[in-house]
Amino acid sequence: MTIAISGASGQLGRIAIENLKTRVDAEQIVALARDTAKVADLGVEARAFDYTRAENLAAALDGVDVLALISSSDFENRVGQHENVINAAKSAGVGRVIYTSILKADQSPLIIAQDHKATEEILKASGLGYTMLRNPWYVENWTASLPIAVEQGAMIGATGGAAATPATRQDLGEALAAVAASDGHENKTYELGADTPVTLHDMAAVLSRAAGKTIHYNDLPQETYAGILASLGIPEGFATVIADAEAGVPQGWLSDESGALSRLIGRPTTSLDDAVTTALKG
Repeated sequence: MTIAISGASGQLGRIAIENLKTRVDAEQIVALARDTAKVADLGVEARAFDYTRAENLAAALDGVDVLALISSSDFENRVGQHENVINAAKSAGVGRVIYTSILKADQSPLIIAQDHKATEEILKASGLGYTMLRNPWYVENWTASLPIAVEQGAMIGATGGAAATPATRQDLGEALAAVAASDGHENKTYELGADTPVTLHDMAAVLSRAAGKTIHYNDLPQETYAGILASLGIPEGFATVIADAEAGVPQGWLSDESGALSRLIGRPTTSLDDAVTTALKG
């Protein structure tokens, strides 16, 4: 069986491939990336793969049995890019496509969920075997700014102080590898989340202990938070998407307590304390 991971030069793709190498022979793995030089260190076959170059994709999938389609980080026509890959997978005779979606994609009103919902529909309609991995918010979306929070003595967000179940890329990459390397996931959808719901107040408390100083969490109105993110250099459209996602936390759109993630990876999910410690180490 040959397993291909797209977006292999990204953080999630690299984690998935490193973990996949513990599950299958490296000769069975193909790293797909726009720039193959960026995945040369992974020790697996590398093939050029650009979601926007539809004419080249099927050839790159020759001989692939399972394809992990990691969703595009380019928000310019994401659905069209994903459709290019799905069409190529069908042409190449791929047996199953694993797609990294978002929690409750078929129901979620969040802006960020709409491309995922459309992609899931295209994949199901293709007739290909599929596995939907509906990922939660990356905990790194919050922990990446913790060193700045330590400097300023405060964290900000727009979650209403409600709880979510964000997970680390490490945990989600391992889940992707587990689903790619094993049978029994055909035409299944997994809602994924960390074992323990957390709030940004919880994160501020853990950060305070780790930093040895009090760090407050200041909850802001959605529009105010989006404006601050934009003022920090985040593109305005993406700042709006982030603030919209956080505003959906009280309604449960970024939460899942099914335990599916820990079952897939065969261990408890990474704790909030460990995620914070990792972030502070850089």
